[in-house]
Amino acid sequence: MMRTWQITTVTDAARARIALARLAAAHGVPTLERTRLAADLSAHLRQCLTKGGTWLLTLNLAGSPAEEGLLHAVVTPSPEACAAGEPPWEVTVPCPEAAGATEAGTVAEDPAALAEALLGADEDTAVILDKLTEQEDLVAFHREELHQTNQGVLALHAELDAAGRAQREAFAAERSARNEAESARRRLTFLADASAVLTASLNHEEIVRRLPELLVPEYASSVDVWLFDEDDKHRSTPHPAAAVLAARTGRPQYAADHPGNLPGVDDQPPSALDPARPLLCVPLPTRRAPLGVLTLSPPGARWDPDDAVMLIELTRRASIAIDNARRFEHNRDIAETLQRALLTDLPATPGLSLAARYLPATHGLNIGGDWYDAFPQRDGGLITVIGDVTGHGLHAAVMMSQLRTALRAYAVDGDSPGRLLTRLHRFLHHLQPDLYATAVIARFHPDEPTLTWAAAGHPPPVLRLADGTVRTLDAKPGAMLGIPLTQEIDDHTVQLSPGSTLALYTDGLVERRAQGIDPGIERLAAALGRFDSAELDADLEGSADRILHPLLSDSERDDDVCLLLCHVRGHAAS
Repeated sequence: MMRTWQITTVTDAARARIALARLAAAHGVPTLERTRLAADLSAHLRQCLTKGGTWLLTLNLAGSPAEEGLLHAVVTPSPEACAAGEPPWEVTVPCPEAAGATEAGTVAEDPAALAEALLGADEDTAVILDKLTEQEDLVAFHREELHQTNQGVLALHAELDAAGRAQREAFAAERSARNEAESARRRLTFLADASAVLTASLNHEEIVRRLPELLVPEYASSVDVWLFDEDDKHRSTPHPAAAVLAARTGRPQYAADHPGNLPGVDDQPPSALDPARPLLCVPLPTRRAPLGVLTLSPPGARWDPDDAVMLIELTRRASIAIDNARRFEHNRDIAETLQRALLTDLPATPGLSLAARYLPATHGLNIGGDWYDAFPQRDGGLITVIGDVTGHGLHAAVMMSQLRTALRAYAVDGDSPGRLLTRLHRFLHHLQPDLYATAVIARFHPDEPTLTWAAAGHPPPVLRLADGTVRTLDAKPGAMLGIPLTQEIDDHTVQLSPGSTLALYTDGLVERRAQGIDPGIERLAAALGRFDSAELDADLEGSADRILHPLLSDSERDDDVCLLLCHVRGHAAS
């Protein structure tokens, strides 16, 4: 279907616009598309009327009623406009419905009908405005939803930010707690290790020397230990007023130009001796009275409070270690004094030279159990003995003195070495059931070329014969003295000739922890064999020193050492 309108006036344009709108409505063109089509046509026709002339509007509906058609509108200019090169205006819209009446686009010539038609055209505009109102309401609704969503997003962002801050704070707190735990572990480890180092020694001077080595430079830049009873040695050294106050009050003092705020520590003005250097003065406490004062300066500007607490605890432990070391040294000195007081002045014996050495242990309380003795019997014989009481210290020294006295009393009756050791065994078992001893007794007689000896749990004597041969007298010995066992200890004899030398000794001379006792006995035998009889005749005392030196110079002495040399004087060839 095709229809054409000739447009010259405004009325023609109005009738053409109305016809197009009716025809589009009749063929099911949607209101929005229909209104847009009419508005576009009106705008173009207005331009055509402004230009003047005659214009043609052609409407063409293509498609069958059974199919969706197309409404094609074309505005072409008059032949004059075409000659001027004016292009046509055209538009196409789909028509979902087909209309059977071709009169749908007819507009009457009557002005009233035209006016009514123009008023009816506003119905589409009203529909569009209603739709616009609906769209505005919908946009406002979505805008409100968007606003609410934005508010929710902002709130979520705020919550996430707060959660992030809380998580960062938790991580920081965890890191801080982990650092504090690591610092506490480091302090406890240092305190345990330092305590082990300090308590490992029983020499108080060594403990005092080790304190600065432990603390500098990690926990202090300098360390001074002031021991009260050694003040006479350092009377020219002035002490800070805070150290004197710490000694007087028994409380730690901190002297500096700023408060220390250290737990359990009193703040004091800076030291006049060194005002720029902070000082922590900690007394060395004991149950009776302070031993002295430990004065430290910090490794930096000041101490961490936890480090100060650790230093005060370390000072307490150092004080205990120093006090224990001094007690030990005091007891050791008493034991050594008693030991030396009980050792015998060797008797002068015709035809026999004696030389003895006693050396206390270089460390530890291994003093008081070793002894030697030599004394004559009524028949002219000479008893020589060397022994070792188990245990150390004053108790062992006292027990040794009792055994020595008992042996001398038993020897008055003239018993043999084996019989004397048997009686000592019974005496010790009865007197001290939990204390044991070892001993070797050797008997010389100027009228007999025979050595009689007996041993009870003791290292065997070493005999150098006149020809230089060295023997170990390891015939079957008795068991230790004092053990819960009934025993009769046998005598043994060996022939002597002038120039022979017998070495009696305690295990401290030959025993080493890493080697045992047998290699030490072999070394002693080798050392004795290097002497000749003339040398031993001339200088037995010097020979004793020359025997001890190679045997003891390779290590510290963990135990007492006794050596008794018995040399039969003569001129036999070595």
